[in-house]
Amino acid sequence: MTGRTTDHILIERLRVVSIIGVLDHERVTPQPLQIDVDIEVDLHDAGQSDDLTQTVHYGEVAVALAELARNTRYQLLERLAQHMTEVVLSFPLVRAVDLTLTKMEPPIPEDIGSTAVRLYRVRSDFSSSSPHKAIIALGSNMGDRAGYLRFALERLGDRVTAESQVFETDPVGGPENQGAYLNMVVAIDTELDPYALLRWLHRIEADAGRERVVHWGPRTLDMDLLFFDDVVIDGGNLAVPHPRYAERRFVLAPLNEVAPDRCPVGWETSLPPDAVYPRGPLTR
Repeated sequence: MTGRTTDHILIERLRVVSIIGVLDHERVTPQPLQIDVDIEVDLHDAGQSDDLTQTVHYGEVAVALAELARNTRYQLLERLAQHMTEVVLSFPLVRAVDLTLTKMEPPIPEDIGSTAVRLYRVRSDFSSSSPHKAIIALGSNMGDRAGYLRFALERLGDRVTAESQVFETDPVGGPENQGAYLNMVVAIDTELDPYALLRWLHRIEADAGRERVVHWGPRTLDMDLLFFDDVVIDGGNLAVPHPRYAERRFVLAPLNEVAPDRCPVGWETSLPPDAVYPRGPLTR
């Protein structure tokens, strides 16, 4: 690698149980695994700024790897380890990963402590020739609403390829006496997979002070993934296209400015006339 000296974030002895193996009993009985990860990343800016956004959140990496191990049923350590390296490389700023996946109690009739596979992968191994196209809805109805939208756009950075004007809308659903929302829609290019992108959007929301206390309650920043290329996903914590986007005028009005082909035909007259007021471009 070129440029600054590469730094490292280490996650050691992460323990989890998983269905892994080819033998009959391994297909039904979870067994203990250990995950050790060496993440290559430039930590110069984080060391100067004390800013979490300029490093890799090792807690989120650890949780993502543990959830992957618990929720997959691969036969080979090699396949699970490969999938784990893809997860780590999906986090922004990661340059490369050196990952060791250890089976703590291998079913071998010999005196053996453990077996393991070790993989080294760099970001270019998984970079696609062309970026993915994603469309994201932004909203805020607490505090400096425009400021939170600007915060989201700053974090998305030069990935943004198109953005709508801002619309002010009455709240739909949720508790009574909420303030009005500012909403907009942006299109971005990204190398992240949809699950990694969703994690990143949630991280931006959290950094903006978002608290998930009341369903459909007021929030400083809301970032909904509406579309990701033309893929359809409905599983786990992710559904794309967003399952309710076509029912929401406050989403469709700004979406119509960014990707009108994504709007259902006749939406302008078929939806209830919710109060949605165009307010012009977001000032920077």
